[in-house]
Amino acid sequence: MLHRHIGPYNTTAVGLGEMPLTIENNLGEDKGVETIHAALDAGCRHLDTAWAYYCSGGEEQTGEKLVRRALDGWKGPREEVLVATKVGHYRNFTDGRPTWDVDGRPESLIRHAKESALALGVDAIDLLYFHRPDPKVPYAESVEAIRELVDEGVAKTAGVSNASVEQIDIAHDILGDRLVAVQNQFSPIWKQTRDTLQHAGRMGLAFVCWSPLGGYRKPKKESLFDPFREVAARHGVSYQQVVLAWELAQGDHVFVIPGAHRPATILDSLKAGDLRLSPEELSALG
Repeated sequence: MLHRHIGPYNTTAVGLGEMPLTIENNLGEDKGVETIHAALDAGCRHLDTAWAYYCSGGEEQTGEKLVRRALDGWKGPREEVLVATKVGHYRNFTDGRPTWDVDGRPESLIRHAKESALALGVDAIDLLYFHRPDPKVPYAESVEAIRELVDEGVAKTAGVSNASVEQIDIAHDILGDRLVAVQNQFSPIWKQTRDTLQHAGRMGLAFVCWSPLGGYRKPKKESLFDPFREVAARHGVSYQQVVLAWELAQGDHVFVIPGAHRPATILDSLKAGDLRLSPEELSALG
């Protein structure tokens, strides 16, 4: 299975995005544990979760707690698994609908990161991301809180998520070599962040694609996946594998964290690290 470096960690380029296992329409805790175990047993060594991965109105941090339960019950080498989490987001209801909101106040980030460490059952979080900029709080102030958390040993390394090129530079100025990753949305239907993908590469930072298959909570422009389906038919694989392989081919610093509701889905996605696309195929896919 393809491995790459995120800061000091050598981990799988295809990770598991935990979010679908604990937000709305999940299939239950036992199925979540089964899915994580299936990924780990297949060789995945990169799990991504967040403080905010829980159902609106439900128990907070269920995503982090699920990851802990799965790892506690797994018989494999726990020390090989990179667990990343994020702070700065939370769930609420707006007009009776489950929604997301942000809280980038330093005191909130510090409190929630310490809660994350407790939920994960670790002395120090492997990789802690600032989840999303808060327009009410100067970006530098939020990132300084992340630096304080690394300085105090609450987290070993830091990352930023949903960040612009300018914000990546601000974070790097504050965090220095403690900043190891940028996690932004990137997929065939969301290429607006290609500038941040390239900027991360120039800076020696990992770029982690969230919703690499386009996500499932909003309607997708399915026609944009037609070229990937054509390539998949030639290779005899799923088009999702082709999408992930195309993203990984954007640079040696690129990672993908597809979500899954059940074991079969993530087991298919994990094969993308072994799929090699020709230069002609990559050019046709854009």
